[in-house]
Amino acid sequence: MAARRRGAALRLCATVFLLDMAFSKGYVEDLDESFKENRKDDIWLVDFYAPWCGHCKKLEPIWNEVGLEMKSIGSPVKVGKMDATSYSSIASEFGVRGYPTIKLALIRPLPSQQMFEHVQKRHRVFFVYIGGESPLKEKYIDAASELIVYTYFFSASEEVVPEYVTLKEMPAVLVFKDETYFVYDGKLSFNSCTLY
Repeated sequence: MAARRRGAALRLCATVFLLDMAFSKGYVEDLDESFKENRKDDIWLVDFYAPWCGHCKKLEPIWNEVGLEMKSIGSPVKVGKMDATSYSSIASEFGVRGYPTIKLALIRPLPSQQMFEHVQKRHRVFFVYIGGESPLKEKYIDAASELIVYTYFFSASEEVVPEYVTLKEMPAVLVFKDETYFVYDGKLSFNSCTLY
């Protein structure tokens, strides 16, 4: 009789554990190529993994807990995971060189002038990086990771920027504030910019 109770208790514990794991997984989105477009409007915390990676497999239950916790505290940050071996071009774009790699996707692309105008109407202060890969972009990403709680960070092509903006050189970082703009000249640190 005791063995039967113990067996029932073990089955109940296993069921609760499996339900908890299934419930937690619901808060971590499996990302695919559509992530390139979907990331534009949200801040993402993404685990880039390889299916064969032992460390990635060990991280999975913890990552599911992260997704559940972010959802339960009402965080605007979405949690996702992406098979970096299947979507290597996206992983490369995020600088993934090993597995697992966790990245916070904070810089949102502005793909059109309409989107740029929309952002300008919604945000009093925001930064825009224009150009390709460069040391300035690396500094910009570092600044975004430190200052994301204070302002908004975007990237755009030169064609998307309004006509009244003049750029002497590329790449460039623009700071839009109070319906005007400033070109970051590298003399000040991003941290010294007044954001309010």
